[in-house]
Amino acid sequence: MTQDLLRGLSRFRTDYFPSHEEQFRRLVDDGQHPGTLFIGCCDSRVIPDVLTGAEPGDLFVLRNIGNLVPPADQEEGYNGVAAAIDYAVDILKVRDIVICGHSHCGAMRALYEPPEGASSHLVNWLELAAPARLEEPHSQEVQVRTERRSIVLQLERLMDYPNVKRRLKEGSLSLHGWHYVIEEGQVYILDVERGSFEPYEG
Repeated sequence: MTQDLLRGLSRFRTDYFPSHEEQFRRLVDDGQHPGTLFIGCCDSRVIPDVLTGAEPGDLFVLRNIGNLVPPADQEEGYNGVAAAIDYAVDILKVRDIVICGHSHCGAMRALYEPPEGASSHLVNWLELAAPARLEEPHSQEVQVRTERRSIVLQLERLMDYPNVKRRLKEGSLSLHGWHYVIEEGQVYILDVERGSFEPYEG
């Protein structure tokens, strides 16, 4: 374990926790009631709490390689992503689900430049993003378009989940697509009516 992490633990105990102790105790006594399921990439440069300014208890976070959502009818084996979606939608009753992709995503680049030595687990997982691939040589512009196409693809898959479909029909759940451009510090939000990602200017 690195000394940086241990120093971080010390700062949490001495600086952060004392000023938030009441909030943590309330979250224990009353349970968690996050309003949003945030589905993001494992990429270390994407930090949901920092990006959104969320406090403890605000976000139910699900992270995986490429912020991907398996098809709803994929029943073989264990499916931690589907289990987390079901828990958020059925048990926690979140009101919003955000699919947050990001710039320079290695999972999207791998659709054009497969990483050497990738395990079968990784290769199989990345197949979930394959429909977002463009029939063009890889470039920065193609990379961005692929990242955004994949976000739309994951939202479409989400809408096939029966519980998500039901709550969308009830009007008790909303879906959102975000594309976070790391080097700009800017989030582009999917505008369904325009069919484009627009910078958030709020």
